Amino acid sequence: MIRLRGLCRHFGGVHALDGVDLDIADGECVAIVGDNGAGKSTLIRLLSGADTPSAGTIELNGRLVRFRSPSHALAAGIATTYQDLALAPRLSIAQNVFMGGELLLRPACFGLLDKQRMRREARGYMARFGFAGADMDRPVSDLSGGQRQAVALARALRWRARVVIMDEPTAALGVAESRMVLNLIRSLHEQRVTVILVSHDMDDVVAVSERVVVLKRGRKAGELATGSVDADALAHVVMSGTIPGVAAVDG
Repeated sequence: MIRLRGLCRHFGGVHALDGVDLDIADGECVAIVGDNGAGKSTLIRLLSGADTPSAGTIELNGRLVRFRSPSHALAAGIATTYQDLALAPRLSIAQNVFMGGELLLRPACFGLLDKQRMRREARGYMARFGFAGADMDRPVSDLSGGQRQAVALARALRWRARVVIMDEPTAALGVAESRMVLNLIRSLHEQRVTVILVSHDMDDVVAVSERVVVLKRGRKAGELATGSVDADALAHVVMSGTIPGVAAVDG
């Protein structure tokens, strides 16, 4: 579904990303890991349209793409959820799900919102994550961290995203809420949505991903099947940047 070839992002003499090749299949859950400064954030900024490559190509479903903005990437089916989730806490669940794509009454009556339809459709999206009984008028500020993640993912599905990039989704969450978020990721996977997970938590990575891609100093150190490694061994791989059977990254 996604093919990266020779992807680079340079800031003057700093090579934040340097010649990364990566293939991601439709419906796959892939984790991107690496130490601080490995290039993870740069990679997802390029995929999400928040930044543009200095060199290299991005293919989506076999077509070359060059995203001009996050909205351009979203229109192509790639949604990104960051740690802050970009939600409006004082607005309701339904309002957040439809933020930026509000539905109007038909025929449009002086720009009046079709609140009933937005509630109904938002409930359908939330039901896909097991929240069918949630009050769609409830403000997001009343929700737990895991529930807020569900709202952010419902919004991604509302935009018909086929790829969801999740940046540190369990950061600063408790054990129960982290478990909820991992279940949300599993639910996306079951719905054949491609998930790209960026995380420092190796237990989370092992729990939900099928494959792990390791970055080191802006380059791909290698990749491995998640089932072939446990969390402790994966943490060692991240620190060393060395994968058994793969040549070490220079530098």
